Parts: sequence; C-alpha cells; structure tokens
Amino acid sequence: MNAESVVHLHPGFFGEAERPLVSHGELSAAAFSYPGGVAGLRLSNSRGAIVALPWQGQQVWDAAFDGRTLTMKSMFDRPRPTREYLATYGAFLVHCGATAMGVPMPAKGDTHPLHGELPNAPYDSAFVAAGIDAHGRYLAVGGEYRHTIAFACNYAARPLVKLYEGSAMLSIAIGIENLKRTPMDLMYLAHVNFRPLDGGRLVYSAPCTPKTVRVRTAIPSHIRPPVGYAEFLQELARDPSRHNVFSPGLAYDPEVVLYLDYLGDQDGWARSMMVHPDGYASCIRHKPAQLGHGIRWISRTPDQDCLGIVLPGTAEPEGYAAEKAKGNVGTLAGGASVLYEIEAGLLPPAEAKAEEKAIKGILAAAQ
Repeated sequence: MNAESVVHLHPGFFGEAERPLVSHGELSAAAFSYPGGVAGLRLSNSRGAIVALPWQGQQVWDAAFDGRTLTMKSMFDRPRPTREYLATYGAFLVHCGATAMGVPMPAKGDTHPLHGELPNAPYDSAFVAAGIDAHGRYLAVGGEYRHTIAFACNYAARPLVKLYEGSAMLSIAIGIENLKRTPMDLMYLAHVNFRPLDGGRLVYSAPCTPKTVRVRTAIPSHIRPPVGYAEFLQELARDPSRHNVFSPGLAYDPEVVLYLDYLGDQDGWARSMMVHPDGYASCIRHKPAQLGHGIRWISRTPDQDCLGIVLPGTAEPEGYAAEKAKGNVGTLAGGASVLYEIEAGLLPPAEAKAEEKAIKGILAAAQ
C-alpha cells in the first residue's frame, strides 16, 4: 500500500515559536526559526527526532534518538544563514555536489566552492509528506533546488528524508535531473557526520586490509599537523585495523581520511556501523552500485568530534580537477536523471547484533 499527502511549506510558517504542522499517528512535524533566521523543521516519533533545514541545503542539522545525540560535535550551536560551507558547520547530513565536490585545488585550476553548490543551496520549494509504504507509516521532508548557470549547467536536485514510526533509521534519497539537452558533469557525496564514542567499535562490509582500506597519507596544504601525525598515518596505512576501535590516544587531530572498497549484500546494500559500548550502534547503509566510493573521515579535536563512518560518493573528495584526472567525474546525459539512496541512524542492541551478523555474512561470502 502506498498513500501520501503533501503539505507545501511556506517561509511564513517558520517563526520564533514552534508551530505544529502535521500529525500522523505517533509522528509529528513542527516548524520553527533559529535565532538568525534559518528555518528548522522538526520531525518526531516515539524514539526521537530530526531537525531538517528545508530552505538551506535540505540539511539534516540534528538527529537524536533513544536519548542520545547522533550528530557530530562542532563549534556551532545553531545553523547560520550563509552559503559558505565552513561558516555553518556541524550538520548530521549534508548533500555535496553536484557539478563538483570535494576540496578545491586552485593550483590545479579548481574554482568550485568547498563540496560544491549543494550543501547550503537556497531551495526553491519544500514540503512535508505524510504516508504509508511497504516499510510502514512515515513523515518525510523534501524539496527542489534548481541550479542554473547560463551557458554552463541547468539541473534540479530533489532530496527526500523519511522518518518512520517506531524507527531511528532514516531513509535518505536524492534525485538529480539534468534539465539541459546536453550532458553535464556529475559528482555527489552524502556527508553523514556521526559523533564518535570512546570504546566504539567499527564494523563494516569491506575487508580490512591495506589494499581495501587505504589511508590517505598525503597531508593537504590546509592542514597543519601536530608532531607524530605523519607517523601515525603511516602506521595506519600498514595496519588499518588499528582504527577499528576508538580510544582517546589515537591521533585523529586534525583528521584522518580512508578509502574503502565496499561489498554489498544480495540486495546491493553495503553496511557500516559504530557499535557503542552499551550495544547500540550508529549505522549507515549505501549501495556501491550507485555510490562507488566509500570515504571514511575521522576528526577528533578539542572543538570538533566527528565520524564519517562512510561518506558514500561518486568520487573521492580531492576536488574536481584531481577527480577528473582519475576518471571519477561522472556524466549525466541531457534530460536524464539519477537517484542515490542511503539509510542512516541508530540501531538498538538486538538490531545491532543482527547487523553485525549480516556484515560478517557479506565478508564470508566474498572469501
């Protein structure tokens, strides 16, 4: 059964006082405005809530379930009204792309902004949908952003995030349609930022070998590494299993980036999670057939604590020119569309055990 009702959002719905918009069984949606003017949309169920930014990048700014915050720690207590990537930083989910993605390298000719135009894009329309599908009753937030540059590109991005009744796992999708009659360059990355926990254990459907879990040992020019950082990267490169359990002594300041070769299950889903010390798990799933590059990003500093268990993407995040040279910049034909899907959130202990068993099954089947 598939049935859905849609409420089209208007900026006037969002004020200082939180306003209920939709109730759907145990699910609810409410609109409010952060100090500074960024609109927030809270989707709640019996397990917790997410806050999406319907007009600014369709980011999921925060996610909290079962009494725990899933979102990275950052220096920002709220989103800021800006398109500059690092001037409002700390969301749980950020869409990156779509004509370019990653860290631009001006010396190689890159002119694109950090992670492209999508992260804080001003959306043209936004909506809340209430429905029932094969997975149950849900509320969803979605919208459309049209990116048009004369003589260059014209595409529409249409993200959708679903929160289901009784679930702490989000269903996340984004469709990109090339509105031109000629091909466009295409890059995309789902920047999902969990909060790491000391004692947390990484479990994932990629063989943990130096060939299949590759550490980026080159240090970007914008990083000023502390003493011992380069040596730590070399140690990880020789034995990537060292990063599978978090402890305060590991040198993830300012960051460590790894590239993983993922395997999928019989339905095409690759699975990754950080098992918490109490048995819960932060979990993310993606389809390597859609997003063929698995990037792991870890940054643990006094002011920032972040874990990209996997950032599924169409390319590595080294900027347009570098990825073009590697053959990683895709092409979307004129009038064509593409869909990317992921699932991310929190699993209770019993489901975390089942997820770990499934991951072990994927790895065993590949041997």
